[in-house]
Amino acid sequence: MRKTHLRTITGNGSVDTITTSYEGQYLGQIISAALLSGDTIEKGGITVKPNVKYKEVVKKLDTTGIVTDATCDFTVTADQVTLSERILEVEPFQVNLQLCKKDFLSDYLALEMGNSAYKNLPTSFADYIMAHVAAKVAENVEQSIWGGLGANDGEFTGITVAALADADVNDVPGVTATEFTADNIIDELGKVVDAIPAAVYGKEDLHLYLPTVAFQKYVRALGGFGAVTGNGGGANGVDNRGSLWYDNGGLTFEGIKVFKAPGMPADHIVAAEKSNLFFGTALLEDMGQTSAKVLDMQDLDGSDNVRIVLRYQAGVQYGVSQDLTLYTLA
Repeated sequence: MRKTHLRTITGNGSVDTITTSYEGQYLGQIISAALLSGDTIEKGGITVKPNVKYKEVVKKLDTTGIVTDATCDFTVTADQVTLSERILEVEPFQVNLQLCKKDFLSDYLALEMGNSAYKNLPTSFADYIMAHVAAKVAENVEQSIWGGLGANDGEFTGITVAALADADVNDVPGVTATEFTADNIIDELGKVVDAIPAAVYGKEDLHLYLPTVAFQKYVRALGGFGAVTGNGGGANGVDNRGSLWYDNGGLTFEGIKVFKAPGMPADHIVAAEKSNLFFGTALLEDMGQTSAKVLDMQDLDGSDNVRIVLRYQAGVQYGVSQDLTLYTLA
């Protein structure tokens, strides 16, 4: 249950005291908003494992030579079954933040009075503050998923960072480009597709994960503003609509889904199956490791400050290195 008490907002626009405890189901909602609202997770670009308490083994089963000539015996040939595994490890993180209520009050009052285009308004000032913090955490998680450095405070090791250090990952060869442009993006995406392993190419959940800058250039190229005008584009772009052709819908490249990953470092592109990418958290398994609190300091030190405390666990991993393709700008 969530227990919230917000005293009357006085005539001078001050909030007296917030007494809030986030527990049970509502705690899960707060942590979910913080961890699962980034584009990569919310839009289904990665497989979410919500019950990783500390470590979980990600297993991949591979079989070779399982079809043989028939005999009367049951014969198992050596090396027919290969079981590979990687470790998905979640790390603990926290948010300790102090805010002054008056700095947010005018925005909250505008929302409460209906002076906003938002339909889902916070039910209390405490919820408003927590929603702000959850959005910032979601942004941090999105960036860590792709380019996080485990050695940095508040980050876990991201997919591109791990892939760069993994000799078994398929690195795209022959890259000479130093930036993504409308003129080169289609050629560069072609290099990525050429490097995708045959066993992965054509899989239903295969995606091309693009950083925002590469995605923008692809949209522009398809509008007719690139030197290469393939994929249905001509001098005036897709359907001869120029820059008006794109309406935020889904994109593909040579039949492969294109996924905009805002947290992706600007010098990478990744080709992978969604089922080979994993985000882990202890969201459901161990609620003792997750907490969300709003502490009003007025009754303690007479200040107008509010302290936000958020604790959670998160981490990413890919399953099979050989099924992952990594493009890196020169």
